[in-house]
Amino acid sequence: MKAWAKAAAGAMAVALTVAGCGGGSGQNNAAGGERSLTVWLMNGSAPTSLTDELHKEFEAKHPGVKVKYEIQQWTGIQDKLTTALASNEPPDVVELGNTQNPKFSKEGVLTDVSADVSELSGGQWLEGLKQSGAWQGKQYGVPFYAANREVIYRKDLFDKAGIKEPTSREEWLEAIRKLKAANASDPEFQPLYLAGQNWYSLLSFIWDEGGDIAKQEGEKFTATLETAQVKSALEFYKQLVEVSGTKAPKDADEQKPEQAGVYGQGKVGMIIGLPWEVDTAAKTNPDIKKNSAAFAIPSKNAGSTAPVFQGGSNLAIPAGTKNADLAKDYLKLITSAKYQSQLAKAGMVPGTSKDTGELEATPFGAAMAKASRNGKAVPASPKWSTVEEGQNPLKDMLTAYLTGAKDATKATADAAAKLNGLLG
Repeated sequence: MKAWAKAAAGAMAVALTVAGCGGGSGQNNAAGGERSLTVWLMNGSAPTSLTDELHKEFEAKHPGVKVKYEIQQWTGIQDKLTTALASNEPPDVVELGNTQNPKFSKEGVLTDVSADVSELSGGQWLEGLKQSGAWQGKQYGVPFYAANREVIYRKDLFDKAGIKEPTSREEWLEAIRKLKAANASDPEFQPLYLAGQNWYSLLSFIWDEGGDIAKQEGEKFTATLETAQVKSALEFYKQLVEVSGTKAPKDADEQKPEQAGVYGQGKVGMIIGLPWEVDTAAKTNPDIKKNSAAFAIPSKNAGSTAPVFQGGSNLAIPAGTKNADLAKDYLKLITSAKYQSQLAKAGMVPGTSKDTGELEATPFGAAMAKASRNGKAVPASPKWSTVEEGQNPLKDMLTAYLTGAKDATKATADAAAKLNGLLG
């Protein structure tokens, strides 16, 4: 979650003052005796135009209530939330990364909003975010927005080589071969730049094969990596690496080096990334954005898109709030079509609306919107953060298999054992 959220922060400037650590549920303004509703949203989540309009409308509908809007930073937010949610005066509405939500749901510090789902546009929720906000049959998180990966490509090079956007894995491999042949005179050219530890992309291939990385039984999570489906996904990943001849390191992810910067150098035909990575690439090469487009990651089934990991945020109401009624009204407003369309216009997949028209205004947004309909989430384990923040077994599995240090059976078995240890 955090990696792409930080990128989003760079893509959408939020020019509001960052407030301090205090919460303040039910606090009164000494001068006017107003009730205050303290809202914590993350830096880069919502454009200033959206929050300005939203808070003006909310206060107009609730005379005597003032929204105390505090922008939080992703760095250190886990500890800050842990402290705030356990206090006697937590904020009234908080934004949570979707991989953070299960931890706080289990700890009982969030309000159960199961009875309010229909009033919060529940029929249109993104499935991936919905799953991350649920715990033991109850709903504690409400989808806010998401983003997912797509294949960003050089349309000028595709046109020159006579390549159409692939609609299956086989067509994708063939496009790589054609790009490679068309640019054979340039030894630095890479038809696809794919780092060896891009585990978010591996997730798409695993889900496309019908597999998964873990299953849940009650509160217990058990790794499901030692399956034919996961091994097939590893083999397809290896095919992409070998057919493309990518020079990307096999022992690092897409941020080491930053793949957008590599793409911006003009020697790469495709990357699997997030839409705003094109803007990052354009800092190196201003012409690359107009020469680029995107398509959804293809499925092995022709004409379909592969499932994609949806990173994003949920909204929640702390259990200790003294303003639960106001907080629910705030969620109803921010999850309405009016404000969700503004998130779509800003380049995000709306969490509580299937209307992605505003998002589809650019080729990059259109590809993301198409793929989002097949979005999924990582296991909703309260301990998942230990997987992402530590020595991720999925990354180690990829490197071991791609380098030949382990075969598929050994690589998946070792990764499963490590994942079980982390999820406990």
